[in-house]
Amino acid sequence: MRRNRLAYVPLAVPLWALAEILVFVAVSHAIGAGWAVLLLAVFTLAGFALLRREGIKGWRSFQEAARENRPPGAEVANSLAGLGGALLLTMPGFLSGVLGLFLLVPPGRVLARRGIERFAERSLGGAATSDLFGPRKVRVHSGAPVTVVVVDEEQAGPGRTPPPAIEGEIIR
Repeated sequence: MRRNRLAYVPLAVPLWALAEILVFVAVSHAIGAGWAVLLLAVFTLAGFALLRREGIKGWRSFQEAARENRPPGAEVANSLAGLGGALLLTMPGFLSGVLGLFLLVPPGRVLARRGIERFAERSLGGAATSDLFGPRKVRVHSGAPVTVVVVDEEQAGPGRTPPPAIEGEIIR
C-alpha cells in the first residue's frame, strides 16, 4: 500500500526547523551572530519584494497567453516556481533562503517548472494537461513502418495476437 506524501509532513517540519537552527548556529559561528541576523533580514526583505514582483509578472504573462489564445501552462508553472522561490526567501532560515534563490535562477526554475508539469500531468491526466501546456511533442524511433489495425477485443479470438505498438518517447 502506498502512503500519501502528506503523511510525512508532521515529521518533515520539525526536522527542517532543526536543520535551519543548526545551519544558523554554524553560520553565526563563521561570520558572527549580528551578521547572520542581518543576512537573514536581507533574505526576508528581498523575498517580500520578489514575491510582489513575481506575482505581478506571472499574472501579466498569464493574461498575455490568454490574449494570444495559447496554452498558459508554461507561464503559470514558471510563475509558480518564482513565487515558491520568493516565498521560501521570506521564511527565516538559510536553507530555505538558498532553496528560494535556487528556484529564482533559470536552471532551478526550469527544473521546478518541469516538476510542476509532471505533477499536473499525473494529477489531471493527459487531456487536461495538453489544454494547459499545449500538445506534447513525441519523438518516434525510426524503423520499419508499422501498420496499425484497430481490432475490438470481442471480435478478436483467443488465438489472435494484437498488432505491434508504436515505440517512442515523450520529449516535453
